[in-house]
Order: sequence, then structure tokens, then C-alpha cells
Amino acid sequence: MSVQPAGIHHVTAIAGDPQANADFYLNALGMRLVKRTVNFDSPDTYHLYYGDRAGNPGTIMTFFPWPGAPKGRLGAGQATVTSFSVPEGSIGWWQRHLAALGVEATRPTERLTEDVLSLRDPDGLVLELVAGPDHHDTDPWDGGAVPVEHAIRGIRSVTLTEHDHERTADMLAGRLGFTLAGEEEGRLRFRTAGAADGVGTLLDVVAAPKAPRGHVAAGTVHHVAYRAPDQEAQSAWRSALLEDGVDVTEIRDRSYFTSIYFREPGGVLLEIATDGPGFDYDEPLLELGRRLKLPPWLEPNRAQIEKSLPAVTFGEEG
Repeated sequence: MSVQPAGIHHVTAIAGDPQANADFYLNALGMRLVKRTVNFDSPDTYHLYYGDRAGNPGTIMTFFPWPGAPKGRLGAGQATVTSFSVPEGSIGWWQRHLAALGVEATRPTERLTEDVLSLRDPDGLVLELVAGPDHHDTDPWDGGAVPVEHAIRGIRSVTLTEHDHERTADMLAGRLGFTLAGEEEGRLRFRTAGAADGVGTLLDVVAAPKAPRGHVAAGTVHHVAYRAPDQEAQSAWRSALLEDGVDVTEIRDRSYFTSIYFREPGGVLLEIATDGPGFDYDEPLLELGRRLKLPPWLEPNRAQIEKSLPAVTFGEEG
């Protein structure tokens, strides 16, 4: 059985100052804070989830912000670029908006017919806004700093930088069921098998045989998660990966989804996460992100956890 994830579920990165992180993703990028919780393995650290109105799979960017965290290093064996999808014709608006906030952004030459705006967040994480005629079935957030007609629709793609891109390509097309959708010098574009254009369906692999090895810390991606429709499919995919000799974790409960983790041949940490139960599992849709939510096993320690977390103002509180 081949693993065939149904597009990106979320991307998780490391940040430094949680206030700067919240200000940027809420105000500069206009995303919604859909969940304010903690790192379940290190509950003195926030885990912040940003996305569309409902936190639909494919729209979620999450962060572990560690104040004072050392800077990471971009390089091989990493997800080096996270690209967001915005409506066709929106790049000019985004240039003006970001310039007014003092965020430097560049408009590189069109790549594979795309109109791209490249920028970095406060920790140096490399981001792109990509405008095109993609199909969007997400629910853009209309309660933030960006007008809904220009709002981010979701995560369009990620870029993996690899020393040996052929081994990674073999895993994507073989074990993981991606299809090769395009190629230009040094870049292979893969698409989730059977998927049309839309959020989370693309994955680029860039060959960089002489690049330094990347180091995951502040300003870098920790892992990329792909979607499983349910836990039954996730369990079957885990068994298939184990049969192929891939080292896969046990299924882990993340409250809003369950997860398994493994590394592709170049070293990038990948996750397969279930679509449900979703971010309205423990608070109403209209109140997402307004309060600190803890899993049942951490709830008895709420007072201690709240005391250990840095004070952060989250804009209009979701």
C-alpha cells in the first residue's frame, strides 16, 4: 500500500519572541489565531496556530516560540521556504501593505508561471506569497488586518532543499504517492497524487549539493505535516511505511489531530496528521484562539503553566 497524503495539513516552525511572532502573523499577514496552547512535550512554551477562519487543514502555520532561542541556519535537509496562496492580482496590494509596515519584500522573476513575493518573518523564516488562479476551498479570515479579497487562502507549497534530491524524489514518487508536475533547472515540482491546483497540493525539491547542512532553531521550519482523512488511514499508512523500512513514530495525540512522524532521505521531518477532530474540538468556532487551551493531562497544572509562559498580547484575541 502506498502512502498518499491529501495535501499539506500544517507547517510548524521555531520562533524567538512570541510577541513579535503574534504581531507579524496577525497584523502583517492577517491570519487568525485559531489555537493558543502549549508544546505538549515542553509546556512552558507556547504552541501558536494561525490559519483561516476555522483553521482548516492546509491553512495552518504553527510556531514554538522560545524567547532567546538561538538562530537557526538554512541549508540542506530542511524545508527552506513556506509559500502561501493569495488571490490572483493581489501581489501589488501586498507590496504596499508590507512596505507600510516596514517589512522588506522582493518580487523575484516569475517562477514556473507564478507571481511571487518573497519576504521573511521577524526570525528570518523565509516565506512567499504566490498569486495565481488556484482553486481555493478554504475560508479566508475577514476579521483581521487584511481585506478578505486579498487574504491568504492557505499554504500553497513548501520547498525542500537537498544535497541528494534524487533520493528524496524517489521517496515522494514511490512511497508517498506524489506525481512529478514540473521541472526547471535545479527544481523539481511534485503534486499530491490526484489533486487539482489548490492549497497544500505542491511540494518543490531544490538540488543544492554544495549547500551547508541546515540547523533547526529560530527562523527555520521544524516539520511539515501532510493530511490523513482519519486515524484508520493514518494507521494503515504507518504500517506501510514500517514495511518499507522507514522509521516511524507511534501515533501521538495532539488533541486537534493525531500524528505520526518520520524523516525523508534528506533528513526533513515529515508528519502525517488527521483532519479531525479539528480546532473547534474544545472551544466554539467564534472563540478560537481567545484563551489558553490545555489537553486534559496538563489541565491539573494550569496555574503553574500559565505562570511560566511569557506575557503576550494577541491583537483582538482571535
